[in-house]
Amino acid sequence: MSERPPTSRKIKVLIVDDSALVRQLLSEILGADPAIEVVGTAQDAYMARDKIKRFNPDVLTLDVEMPKMDGIQFLRNLMRLRPMPVVMCSSLTERGADVTLDALGLGAVDFVTKPKVDLAYRLEDYAIEITGKVKAAARARVRALSSESESPPPVVASSPAPSAMKVVEKLSADAVLPRSAQPRHFRTTEQIIAIGASTGGTEAIREVLVRLPPDAPGIVITQHIPKAFSGPFATRMNSVSPLTVCEARDGQQILPGHVYIAPGDQHLLLVRDGAQYRCSLNDGPPVQRHKPSVDVLFRSVAQNAGPNAIGVMLTGMGRDGAEGMKEMRDAGAACIAQDEATSVVWGMPGAAHEIGAVESLHPLTAIAAKVMQLAAERSGARHNAA
Repeated sequence: MSERPPTSRKIKVLIVDDSALVRQLLSEILGADPAIEVVGTAQDAYMARDKIKRFNPDVLTLDVEMPKMDGIQFLRNLMRLRPMPVVMCSSLTERGADVTLDALGLGAVDFVTKPKVDLAYRLEDYAIEITGKVKAAARARVRALSSESESPPPVVASSPAPSAMKVVEKLSADAVLPRSAQPRHFRTTEQIIAIGASTGGTEAIREVLVRLPPDAPGIVITQHIPKAFSGPFATRMNSVSPLTVCEARDGQQILPGHVYIAPGDQHLLLVRDGAQYRCSLNDGPPVQRHKPSVDVLFRSVAQNAGPNAIGVMLTGMGRDGAEGMKEMRDAGAACIAQDEATSVVWGMPGAAHEIGAVESLHPLTAIAAKVMQLAAERSGARHNAA
């Protein structure tokens, strides 16, 4: 098990990418942060292996597609022989999405998209994203990938990750959905489960969905993920879960036994249509620097489902969703979160817990059972009241 670097020294990073231009750009971005030291670069897996032995880095940034040995095979070997925090660097393509999701399943902490030098106006945002993710990865403890299984135990964070770096403007959910003084709650037996996640969330969501029964209440999910990844992610979840999982479409009715994942470039909101719940997609600005935003989803659930909802906050960096979950709890929803010991990053669950938005904390493997327990209790309470 690899230990996080002492806080008194810089985070040592090794950049592995077959593109000289990308290696240079990442070196300049990461090296400009006073908390990070780029100790070396490598253009292929074999050179990376030698430099890992030489420099003993704290974090590796790893290209998905490389010559001689691809990033997945290298990651598989690395997580078995010398487990360490890895941030994947992926292209925004269908293959890039599939391979990156494979990497997260093998134990990579997080991923960033390939930097594009022609998008200079976005370089500052990209720098904030990758430095934040490298710092979060440096605080993770990773366990070895056993030869018997392709899926390692969860990455365990030894302490909460630092909050997101300051930016010029960080909008709240008000920019998309104004706060309502009178939530629209209706008498209904339909329940809703709302899940929010970020760093480490793709695997955490999988762990929850595979443990839920096929007749679970309708589920809406916001995971911080690019548009190119959200469709393949939904398809992958549909293949492993007893529930029917899809990327959410605007106006889609929310049904029991179904899961609706926010597209990577739009906010997902829950709305009421008579006695039904529906998905609503919104192209508003990023909230808490994220689009989709967990705060937006949770606020919409608070306003339209209230006590008929169960909120779940899973692993993630930053504070997105904390305020929205507090609104859910104030509206009568049951709200739980993943505990620190099993979170890749306890930023989002920790922030929600800190402001009193969470009723209880649970290990990842216990989340599904707790959700169904809460659903049964609330269903029984409504039946007795009737």
